[in-house]
Amino acid sequence: MRTSEGVFECGDLALQRGGTLRGARIVYKTYGTLSPTRDNVIVYPTSYSAQHTDIEWLVDVQHCLDPSRYFIVIPNMFTNGLSTSPSNYDGEFPEVTTYDNVTQQRRLMNEVFGVERVKMVYGWSMGAQQAYHWAALFGASVERIVVNCGSARTAPHNFVFLEGVRTTLLAARTEEEGKRAMGRIYAGWALSQTFYRREMWRGLGFTSLEDFLVRSWEAGFVRRNSPDLLAQLRTWQLGDISANDLYRGDLEMALAGIKARVLLMPSATDLYFQTDDNRAELPFLADGKLVEIPSVWGHRAGNPVANAGDSAFIDAQVTALLES
Repeated sequence: MRTSEGVFECGDLALQRGGTLRGARIVYKTYGTLSPTRDNVIVYPTSYSAQHTDIEWLVDVQHCLDPSRYFIVIPNMFTNGLSTSPSNYDGEFPEVTTYDNVTQQRRLMNEVFGVERVKMVYGWSMGAQQAYHWAALFGASVERIVVNCGSARTAPHNFVFLEGVRTTLLAARTEEEGKRAMGRIYAGWALSQTFYRREMWRGLGFTSLEDFLVRSWEAGFVRRNSPDLLAQLRTWQLGDISANDLYRGDLEMALAGIKARVLLMPSATDLYFQTDDNRAELPFLADGKLVEIPSVWGHRAGNPVANAGDSAFIDAQVTALLES
């Protein structure tokens, strides 16, 4: 598989909520070959705390993001530790929104690759929020989006979950203590009650529940930087496709303004991006379809790196969308 890594220099960005992100940079990776007509492009944004190496498993000839057919670009979000983030920035870090992220991602596609129209934007979780923003903001230049365990606007209950995480990080005596506590909070939210009742963590190679909490959840957050996690959490809380001059806070108008084919793909057991959020959005979409992942893996059903059943379900749904 042909791959390439690069850095897009965005310059000094005047941000949506005020302030300037000085010397902003997007670190990205590409997979596959751009067709001569530039009509095979898939944008695959990152999710919360993830970097491109954490999500690139789905870019494979055995999966829906097939690099032998498509040119796939993973732009790392601002605040994820690779692109411009508190951990690599001098001075006070300003508030960055999803709007700020996707407008620069579009510049990346235009200025580096000469791409004006994308075949699909695929996203899970915060990546799904970015996919929704691409479709709402860029009209007919986005043909399809996949909203995998995401929503058009961060729901109030989702916001409150994030407040628990935020205050835990801020109240901790040390950075590592805060990140370990964060991992244990996340463990209870990201997977379902049934997952734990059935002790499905055993199938992942863990010897006990404590082993799972320490080696999977604590370890996953300890490797990251707390100010980065806090900044990206704020981006998540502010997520709203209508929070811009184009739609002026009218979510229904923003949904109706989407021209792309939309696949809403929530998990049946997701505790913070609930299917009901997508059900409420669906009637306002001109070309939308909702297909629920029938899974007990909670939010993690949407990123099933170790879950063949959910992976096959997602592959089938996304492949059908790409071929429609």
